Amino acid sequence: MSEMFSKVAILGVGLIGSSMAHAMRRGGLAGHIAGYARRAETLERARAVGFADSLHGDASACVKDAELVVLATPVGTFASLAEEIAPFLKQGAILTDVGSVKGAVIRDVGPFVPEGVHFIPAHPIAGTEQSGPEAGFPELFDGRWCILTPPPGANSEAVEKLKSFWQALGSQVEVMEARRHDLVLAITSHVPHLIAYNIVGTADDLETVTENEVIKFSAGGFRDFTRIAASDPTMWRDVFLNNRDAVLEILGRFEEDLSILKRAIRWSDGEALFKFFTRTRAIRRGIIDAGQDTAAPNFGRTPKKDQ
Repeated sequence: MSEMFSKVAILGVGLIGSSMAHAMRRGGLAGHIAGYARRAETLERARAVGFADSLHGDASACVKDAELVVLATPVGTFASLAEEIAPFLKQGAILTDVGSVKGAVIRDVGPFVPEGVHFIPAHPIAGTEQSGPEAGFPELFDGRWCILTPPPGANSEAVEKLKSFWQALGSQVEVMEARRHDLVLAITSHVPHLIAYNIVGTADDLETVTENEVIKFSAGGFRDFTRIAASDPTMWRDVFLNNRDAVLEILGRFEEDLSILKRAIRWSDGEALFKFFTRTRAIRRGIIDAGQDTAAPNFGRTPKKDQ
């Protein structure tokens, strides 16, 4: 692959930011990769990993002369960060992000984007429960989806260039309206995370079961919930606060379906339960057929990774 940007600035060097840097290095997509973190300790950890050409504690210095600027901090920080870097953005640069919500990003960042800078929000649907500079790896985006949500009037050439960039990182790319994105992700990502946090918290609160028993006798389902519930709490706090309407809408639907299941269990309606479980089993097959997971036992995870 050939160089797509002479300089890329990544504001936030956690799992997604560091993985982007690794993937850019793998593909030779950037002449210079600059990273930003607010905390000196985070910068030192990033420096030890070595995925960036320069690291900065000053966001304005990081974005200077960058042709692509990526907001990769928690979405709750985007407004203040966008205001800080706005005077230093290069004319013709693309400003994007990797946040899990899009309507709030357009609302918070849009007012600070200077004339001549192309603002194209994005969301790579890839991740693990790990966080921090050491968590990144170049294959994170391979075969996964990245959704672009350009606001009305966005420059079409810039959209195509960002699309090509994400494809070069290994992703499949879809362009979508921001509100639709937020509703889709509420059901596929946000509410499942909320359920995982809740059920693990419930297990922790049960006074009739000791913590040791919860850990000792964890079945596969609970283990998968704990893996999801180990995700970055700052990031997910900001997701729920910034996608409130869509999450509450999906939670309402979820509660209605849960009531149907409760009724079937209460009245020993095995036929209703069987039909429901058969329908949901087909969703799993569809995800595997789409190449978004594996049919290998234990989801392809080795025993070491699953512990």
